[in-house]
Amino acid sequence: MARSLCILLLAAAAAFIYIQVSLFATQSHYADRLAQAEKSENQCTSQLRSLIDQVSSQQEKIVALEEMKIRQDEERAHLKILIQDLEKRSVQTLVNNNVVCTVVPVAAVVVMACNRPDYLQRTVESILKYQTSVASKFPLFISQDGINGEVKKKALSYNEITYMQHLDLEPVRTERPGELIAYYKIAKHYKWALDELFIKHNFARVIILEDDMEIAPDFFDYFEAAAKLLDNDKTIMAVSSWNDNGQKQFVYDPNFTYWDDWVRLKEVHRDRQFIRPEVCRTYNFGEHGSSMGQFFRQYLEPIKLNDVHIKWNSEDLSYLKMDKFLIQFGKDVSSATPLHGSDAALKAHNMDADVRIQYNDQEDFERIARQFGIFEEWKDGIPRTAYKGVVVFRYKSSRRRIYLVGPDSLGLLRV
Repeated sequence: MARSLCILLLAAAAAFIYIQVSLFATQSHYADRLAQAEKSENQCTSQLRSLIDQVSSQQEKIVALEEMKIRQDEERAHLKILIQDLEKRSVQTLVNNNVVCTVVPVAAVVVMACNRPDYLQRTVESILKYQTSVASKFPLFISQDGINGEVKKKALSYNEITYMQHLDLEPVRTERPGELIAYYKIAKHYKWALDELFIKHNFARVIILEDDMEIAPDFFDYFEAAAKLLDNDKTIMAVSSWNDNGQKQFVYDPNFTYWDDWVRLKEVHRDRQFIRPEVCRTYNFGEHGSSMGQFFRQYLEPIKLNDVHIKWNSEDLSYLKMDKFLIQFGKDVSSATPLHGSDAALKAHNMDADVRIQYNDQEDFERIARQFGIFEEWKDGIPRTAYKGVVVFRYKSSRRRIYLVGPDSLGLLRV
């Protein structure tokens, strides 16, 4: 019996040991899993903290950007106030300088500037050479587009000039792909400057110059005389100082002026015309600019700037009234000797009188224009410098006129 009890105790001890070993193995297994769980938890916690740090960093950047925008808005508002104050003081100075003068201004003269201080200086010096004696009739403004510091410094250095600044930070969206953004910016600047002068300062007329122009000695006399025509004839849209075909070889008479369908888009001109001189009263020296020197060597550099002082207020300009000009111009065109054929330009060389050459369409006009060397450009059915489809220029700086006549021109001239 003792032996049986011993065997039973051994079996119980073996079972106990087996249970303990099993428990130890199970505890080890769960300890490993717990360790892995703790490791995973630590990794998640680390990643969470990293994400929290990133979010905090981004929030700080957002706050910083918002604060920067607020500062920029405040600076912009402050700058706008400073500009308005400067304009008011400049205009007040202008008024004070002319307080004893009862002359009503003929027109404000505004120089449109952007980022060319050297060009601006040359332009202003040309203007002041002839404007000083008529300053009360033609108050002078500089309108700057943008924030170029050198241009602003140069503009403010002239005490006799009122400074304006156009700030437009909005992005430009072109209507068609490939268009130059610069032209859209220029257009917005023009609109703003004209509103300032016509609406805010209440000028009846405005003369626009760009910052790359020199003016002729009789520039102001010319515009003073033309202002009367502009006021009395509503079919005249504006008066220009420029002739696109005003190169030295195509002009002769500094006293003569023409009507010109200068603004060629029908929805803009609405059957109104420009008056322009035969010999230019401005010269464009700007080889470098928004148009990137387009046509400069061929068309702009050879322009003849008038150097004779015409007393325009003593000239009889009644021939420029619509009915008179239409009738006389029609007579001049119809009395010119007609030339025909592809060699008409060669025939004109051997003629000793005014001649007219008919073109049939745009392609035909461009072909003839190339033979003479005048502007070939055509827009909305109208070539440059045309009136009723007629382009007129002098032949080799002589009295002789060449008339390039459209297929409907004689009818439009009532010939």
